Amino acid sequence: MKRRMINSLLGVVLVVVVVFCVPLALVEKRTIVNAARDRVDATAVRVLDLVEGRIGAKEPVNSRSFESQVTGGSYVEVQLPGLDVVSAGERPAGDHLLKAVERGSSSGVIVTVEQSREDVDHEIANMLLLLGVVALLAVQAAVALAVWQAKRLARPLTDLAEIAERLGSGDPRPRDRRYGVPELDRVAEVLDTSAERIARMLTAERRLAADASHQLRTPLTALSMRLEEITALAEDPETVREEATIALQQVERLTDVVQRLLTTQRDPRSPTAVAFDLDDVIKQQVEEWGPTLRERGRVLSLEGLRGITAVGTPGTVAQVLATLIENSLMHGAGTITVRVRPSGTSAVVEVQDQGPGVPADLGNRVFERAVSGRNSTGIGLAVARDLAEADGGRLELLSLRPPVFALFLGRSHED
Repeated sequence: MKRRMINSLLGVVLVVVVVFCVPLALVEKRTIVNAARDRVDATAVRVLDLVEGRIGAKEPVNSRSFESQVTGGSYVEVQLPGLDVVSAGERPAGDHLLKAVERGSSSGVIVTVEQSREDVDHEIANMLLLLGVVALLAVQAAVALAVWQAKRLARPLTDLAEIAERLGSGDPRPRDRRYGVPELDRVAEVLDTSAERIARMLTAERRLAADASHQLRTPLTALSMRLEEITALAEDPETVREEATIALQQVERLTDVVQRLLTTQRDPRSPTAVAFDLDDVIKQQVEEWGPTLRERGRVLSLEGLRGITAVGTPGTVAQVLATLIENSLMHGAGTITVRVRPSGTSAVVEVQDQGPGVPADLGNRVFERAVSGRNSTGIGLAVARDLAEADGGRLELLSLRPPVFALFLGRSHED
């Protein structure tokens, strides 16, 4: 591309130089020759006037009479009627001459002036040399301009190619670089927009993978515990049947989590909120986490109102509560209290434990991704808050010590 641009611009300049310099050289050459001829003619006229003036004054005519009109390289010859020829200067050799002849109309005097064209040819050569130098400088300037312009246009194309290559290799960082060329700036803008779009898509995919791995862990853990209970109590058919029923419920819950993840990925604003009995969801969590808490010598206590009809997605609310209970189990201590209370038009579900609480330097940052007070993934509470907000609720940290997390849900008008 660079070579093509340089050749194109150089060709244009050469054409312009030829079209401009050749006619100019011809015109200047003719002007120089005509000026030299005019000087020779003027010399002949002046000599004729001097000679006729001396004849009219009855003075003798010799070479000294007009030698002042003879310039370097010229020869003047005066032919008087009935007399010898009078001349001044050195007669130039050769045929390459400028010559002028003047005749007196009344005196019969003939004046002949001859001048060598050497000076004229030298002047023409200087003029052609000057034009050649100007043309050469113009060509050099054109080459320099072509190289600069080629680099100026090729560098943005190289950058754009690198950006496109980075997009293809999975590095969708926009460059936000512009080049002052509208067409190239438009391409750069489109690539930056595509990079931002790809970055959002990759972020969404990675976030979906992280959320899925975290949200699936809780029901899988519960399912694993139920299967262990079934294995341990295999001799009691009634207990096996009960545990198997609960395990099937865990499978259904696991399926619901996967379905919600896919639905949220396709359309985050998909409305699924319904009126449901909050006691059923809390009871489900007690049944799921009871065995694990008993194994660790912990207790799950229920307090507050009963019979609350909340508005939301039961599966989402269950997932948020499971995250809060698991968080208390992993990072807290003592009794875990689940408390239900009213707050205006909302129903609030609080989860509290007797552990050391949330460090003061974290505060509400516990809901940020990758922020954790201990060795954990740091995405559980962030996912729980996102789920609550997507379901029309709100998840807040009400107290650092003791740690109290509150899930705010809408209440049904029938309640």
